Amino acid sequence: MTSQTTKPKTTASLVSAAAVDQYLDELDHPLKAELEAIRKIILGVNKEIAEGIKWNAPSFYFRDWFATTGLRSKEFVHVVFHTGAKVKASATDGVKIDDPSGLLEWHAEDRCSAKFYNMKDVKAKKTALQEIVRQWLAHM
Repeated sequence: MTSQTTKPKTTASLVSAAAVDQYLDELDHPLKAELEAIRKIILGVNKEIAEGIKWNAPSFYFRDWFATTGLRSKEFVHVVFHTGAKVKASATDGVKIDDPSGLLEWHAEDRCSAKFYNMKDVKAKKTALQEIVRQWLAHM
């Protein structure tokens, strides 16, 4: 029997840690602990980072939405970095991020993602993730 991932249903985009807490309380996913660790890492980068549920997933806000987690796969937690919901000049100009660790996979000039496969991977990539978040906030 295959296990199924159960994601909570959300009806609103809420900038609220309580909304994320509720989402995680209801989440049934094999990488839930990894998602919670990634959440703490991102929030720990800057005290002004807020969080909420956006696009039916835990997302992070700093002047605009800048990162959204993804759990479509049971193999990894996906963190997508973007510049918000609306197209900005960075869509053509690009976002310049120094990524010596090779953590990021670029999908467009202003959108990239990172994958985390297990807790060991989250811990190994923690410093790189923190630095990428710091740089990304500078573009927001």
